[in-house]
Amino acid sequence: MMEPQDNIEGDDTVSSASSSSPPPRSLPRQRVSLQKSSVCSRSYFMVVMVFFHVYIINVIALLLYVHYNNGSNTSTATRDFTNRDNSHKVTETSDAQTPSDSGFPRNMYLPRIEGIRVGHVQKVSLVPGKVHEMKTLSLKPLLFEIPGFLSEEECGVVVRLAQLKGLMESQVMVPEGQEELDQQLNLSPEEIFNFLDLNQDGQLQPHEILTHSRVRDGIWLTSENLKEIYDGLKVDQDGNGLLSLEEFGRLRSDAFQRFLLQRGVERSQLVRNSRHTWLYQGQGAHQVLQDLRKRVTRLTRLPSSLVELSEPLQVVRYEQGGHYHAHHDSGPVYPETACTHTRLAANTTSPFQTSCRYITVLFYLSNVEEGGETTFPVADNRTYEEASLIQNDVDLLDTRKHCDKGNLRVKPIKGTAVFWYNYLSDGRGWVGEQDEYSLHGGCVVTRGTKWVANNWINVDPDYQRQARYQQFVSQQETQEQEELISELNSDQHIETHQDL
Repeated sequence: MMEPQDNIEGDDTVSSASSSSPPPRSLPRQRVSLQKSSVCSRSYFMVVMVFFHVYIINVIALLLYVHYNNGSNTSTATRDFTNRDNSHKVTETSDAQTPSDSGFPRNMYLPRIEGIRVGHVQKVSLVPGKVHEMKTLSLKPLLFEIPGFLSEEECGVVVRLAQLKGLMESQVMVPEGQEELDQQLNLSPEEIFNFLDLNQDGQLQPHEILTHSRVRDGIWLTSENLKEIYDGLKVDQDGNGLLSLEEFGRLRSDAFQRFLLQRGVERSQLVRNSRHTWLYQGQGAHQVLQDLRKRVTRLTRLPSSLVELSEPLQVVRYEQGGHYHAHHDSGPVYPETACTHTRLAANTTSPFQTSCRYITVLFYLSNVEEGGETTFPVADNRTYEEASLIQNDVDLLDTRKHCDKGNLRVKPIKGTAVFWYNYLSDGRGWVGEQDEYSLHGGCVVTRGTKWVANNWINVDPDYQRQARYQQFVSQQETQEQEELISELNSDQHIETHQDL
């Protein structure tokens, strides 16, 4: 009778133990394998990431497809505006609409080299089997120097070709028809006075008069010359060296030039004192000239057509005493201003024309015994103010007297090239505003002879005008192209914005 009782007690013991332990539903939680859960989470994460990346890649591919096939439903003719290093194309409509009506897609952009910092050196490949070094000289303007750009033999060839062609005086005077232009603009003396009065104090100071006269007349005036003119014309009646509106109103627009021409002007009193010629670089030109243009294309990384349809190569000789006072190669951009090189293709009637030279590439074709440096008076200045260029009897624009006062001077070394941007970027891959810091000049040659050459890359800040110009010129035959480019740039070749 005891065994059954023992069994009952055993059952009670088990039952008692069971009732004191945690509830059964908590046991599965204790048996969950954390390692297995982690594996599942990692696998799930990997799958999600794979699908996410595939989705992103598909989106990018779709955007690229839409971008490169935009406008494929219309009939188009594609002209390659590239060099071998650039694959940019400009697509032009070939339907019945005129370019001005339909417009040109903004598919071409202007690569711009980064300066990084002053003194930075980067490697560039310009000719097969040779690597050149390009050094940043300033960031304002963006200016580079490339030693050994041309060999001694190539320098000699360019000089001899220029001599064979014949050089002309690089004289800068008032273009014909200037008086008619003044009448067309119909500006009153008061309007001109207010324009010249930079500080708006109601009096024209000497430096305000000098800046205007140098650009207009091509004769370099000093404060001493100005006093002589005031006395000769009896215009400064109170003798304070300043011109009031009443005194200014007695002057004709060309009064200064007429006075100096009657008295006689020496070559040293001109804005520039040199001789120059132009050499065509297209098909049929000397191989050295063609190679030079190809090298410029690789250096600037611009589409080849921009280089090919720009101005010919200008070669300049400065004898002892030769100089070129500080100036800008390109004019400022205004809505009413037309570029010289695109004016015919743009069919514009604007009375204002300016040189639109996006890049200047300057080559030194000889060493100079003494002087002849290229000066950048305000390079890397914190600010640019026209009124501060003439202060305390120091005229930073005067390369005969104060060339050593400029911020940067580049010594001419045979075979070296320097190039800079005359315009800022618009932030969208095209031409922006004029870079005022690109002000530069040629210091007086005190001993020896200086030979230089210039390649200017012409780009119209108005993209549509530039595209129409390139379409217009490229439709001509090779011989006609040469003549047309020369005609389009003929006025530009006698303006003040030219070589060093």
